[in-house]
Amino acid sequence: MTHLFEPLTLRGITFPNRIAVSPMCQYSAEAGCATDWHLVHYGGLAQGGAGLVLTEAIAIAPEGRISPQDLGLWEDAQIEPLARVTRFIASQGAVPGIQLAHAGRKACTPAPWRGASRTMPLAEGGWLPVGPSALAFDEGWAVPTVLDEAEIAEIIHAFTEATRRALDAGFQVVELHAAHGYLLHQFLSPLTNQRTDRYGGSFENRTRLLREVTQSVRAVWPEHLPLFVRISATDWAEGGWNLGESVELCKELRKLGVDLVDVSSGGQIPRATIPLGPGYQVPFAQAIRTGAGMPTSAVGLITEPAQAEKILAEDQADLVFLGRELLRDPRWPLRAARDLGAETPWPAQYARAAEGQVPVR
Repeated sequence: MTHLFEPLTLRGITFPNRIAVSPMCQYSAEAGCATDWHLVHYGGLAQGGAGLVLTEAIAIAPEGRISPQDLGLWEDAQIEPLARVTRFIASQGAVPGIQLAHAGRKACTPAPWRGASRTMPLAEGGWLPVGPSALAFDEGWAVPTVLDEAEIAEIIHAFTEATRRALDAGFQVVELHAAHGYLLHQFLSPLTNQRTDRYGGSFENRTRLLREVTQSVRAVWPEHLPLFVRISATDWAEGGWNLGESVELCKELRKLGVDLVDVSSGGQIPRATIPLGPGYQVPFAQAIRTGAGMPTSAVGLITEPAQAEKILAEDQADLVFLGRELLRDPRWPLRAARDLGAETPWPAQYARAAEGQVPVR
């Protein structure tokens, strides 16, 4: 058996292979609710053979949305539209997972095809973002309102309540989004966190919010279900969050019941110099896997089956997340199985055509 198609068990969940769908915003929700687009989009990825289908960032509060068209899970009315999606994902043999997020100072932007990257004004249906400090992301972006400790407690509660709803919606994995310059990452980095209270300054203080969210979520997320955290291993900027801090953070997250760290990078500041190339973030996943002694996933310009297989064969990560490549080819996992000589079932409705037989009568 190839490494890519070897099952992986975390707690009580067995993933049929090591291929996961990376969270990718669709900007297609209505009042935070999933639509037919989400059913077809995520359903197609499940049909394509991925072992884990993880949703886009789903906001835990209305003001935590990246855009007005983001999915949300801040109220019960949003449960059933997502449950429709999870039922279909599970029916195809994949594990349904959800990424829970708060965009912080990067909230309230138009969908990418609806205008320039900026904070939407109130007259266009926008709202005032919040953050750890009064620092705008870039020109054209609003200066966020600084969260006080009571508001921080409300955000922790919102993550927890969204987790309860995620369980009701049928998800089997929760991932906390602490990467790409969104709220939990903003608290981690000295570039965006200039607080002087117990949520700022030292490493212990800057990591406090993520640790408290993790602890609260783990308390309500069933023991037999895995909990992931996505982090940016580095800000790619002097004086920012770095790999050494990431390793130390992940040691703490492991103690709090996190089962896998989804390792990405960047997103904290605009125009960071990032050396893009095939698998450019894989060394971070390997360093955290070794240094923190816990499972990791690799993501970032992973496009070829042999490349993904090599990452796993060399113990650089335990899961491989694919993003844009799965948008280009939703059946990439089935093609990878063919290329690597692994056996994985096609959907019965497509199997005859995949075998070269006449698919219809």
